[in-house]
Amino acid sequence: MTSRSPLRRTVAAIAAVGAVLLASACAGDDLSSNSASDPSDDASSSASGGGAVTIASQSFPEAALVTSMYEQILDNAGYDVTTKLVDARDAYMATFPGSVDIVPEYVGGIVNFLNARENGAKAKPFEAGDGEQLADDGSKLLEQAGITLLDLSPATDTNAFFVTKEYSESEGVTTLSDLEGKSVVLAAAPDCEGRLDCEGGLSGDYGIDVTKVLPLGYATDQTYKAVLDGEAQLGETSTTDGTVDSQGLVVLDDDQSIQPAQNLVPAVSTDFLDAHPDLADLLDPLMAALTTEKLTELNAKVTVDREKTEDVAKEFLDSEGLL
Repeated sequence: MTSRSPLRRTVAAIAAVGAVLLASACAGDDLSSNSASDPSDDASSSASGGGAVTIASQSFPEAALVTSMYEQILDNAGYDVTTKLVDARDAYMATFPGSVDIVPEYVGGIVNFLNARENGAKAKPFEAGDGEQLADDGSKLLEQAGITLLDLSPATDTNAFFVTKEYSESEGVTTLSDLEGKSVVLAAAPDCEGRLDCEGGLSGDYGIDVTKVLPLGYATDQTYKAVLDGEAQLGETSTTDGTVDSQGLVVLDDDQSIQPAQNLVPAVSTDFLDAHPDLADLLDPLMAALTTEKLTELNAKVTVDREKTEDVAKEFLDSEGLL
């Protein structure tokens, strides 16, 4: 995309510029144990790139894949990259900005996280279906947090919820509205309960009786298994999940559109970006190259074909001339 949020334009004017799952990184890592580089302390940290940088992200397959792309691009540009993968957004947002410099994010996810943190868990969420509008709506929150969004990708991935094909057929369920009044156990991300784009929205907007949330993860093998085994009737995944059909699962239509725009976007510490404006030139082309269709294909290579995350990331980057 060529259009940018006001925060991005401000930083650009000031700066004068127009996941791999590592052996040493795991979901249990303490993000606060790794301090981000202070550009004033590192002679190699300059506008020309290089120096230490910490990337944090969630550990579900798509997030790990995109994180690996960031890591390989920045490593190729001379940065000393530390990567941290965690179970939920809350874990890295506690130290971002701070000991975390860059996060591969989703525009609706980060804007509404900041909104809830600032205005309370029951704050009315930003619901724009257009990513650029959503970024503009959340610009004040982003500025207050010291976070700048780089260019949004056309690739978008929202929460989605699935049932088994057998359940869909026997209960006549093809949309989330079809579950109104039904009691279900939900297998989902650890932070799903109460969130308005997850359990909160399913209960409040759709009138679904969610009797229990099993914190088994976002699009994880454990979540799929819980639904397939009947431990849960409903599971959380993404709209770019390339595995559901092959597993005998059906994604239900979000017919009331409770999901905000979720374009992929690099979220960067504003202070770190001021000191390293080359980040935009490195990561914006990646955002432009990714599309929803490509992302779905790449996800399937990891989750269905069982190719290594870092190999899928490198193959894509090479094919797009990004390395």
